[in-house]
Amino acid sequence: MRDKTSVPPTYLDGTRLWVDSRPRAFVQRRGEAPILRRLGGEVPGGTVLELGSGRRGTGLRLAVDVFGAARAEGIDRYPASVAACRTAVADLGDRVDVREGDATALAAADGSYDAVFAYHVLHHAEAWRDAVREAARVLRPGGRFFSCEMTERFVDSRPLRAVAFHPADADRPTPSGLAAACGAAGLDVVAQETRLAGCWTALVATRP
Repeated sequence: MRDKTSVPPTYLDGTRLWVDSRPRAFVQRRGEAPILRRLGGEVPGGTVLELGSGRRGTGLRLAVDVFGAARAEGIDRYPASVAACRTAVADLGDRVDVREGDATALAAADGSYDAVFAYHVLHHAEAWRDAVREAARVLRPGGRFFSCEMTERFVDSRPLRAVAFHPADADRPTPSGLAAACGAAGLDVVAQETRLAGCWTALVATRP
């Protein structure tokens, strides 16, 4: 973990402009979801959870359209995002549900889901390892944790940090750190792929 004094400052926070944008949704659908499906397979007929669904609900739609889930539930910590997401995925009917929640303290019971998806949500959390542990807890035996992350190398780089706010704790996921956190949470990493000189990593882990 880096010392927080070494984290570059943020001058203008444009995070929301990217997170809920059409280009971000395009990257998620055409790039990241196919990689995760290749690494971890589909979840046909399953019940899944997405951490940090955002305003557009792209991950929930992908859970149904790409991974074959019968039901996709999403949480977000911001009420305005929950409301916007519900509107965005209203056409999916009762296959999708969105509610307010904290990824580090999920309300769901143990073993509730066949899969948990986390698209670039961990690096926004001050206690991202707690989010991994919670994902592991709510997975059924054989359930899978799917994660795509921008890593510390990119998130705490001076150019990105200048225009995008993230926690100042200097503790962002790295490829090896994410795999280690999954292991510590009792998950078995079955596949991981890291690209862009270590700035982005995709991982799938299974609960034994």
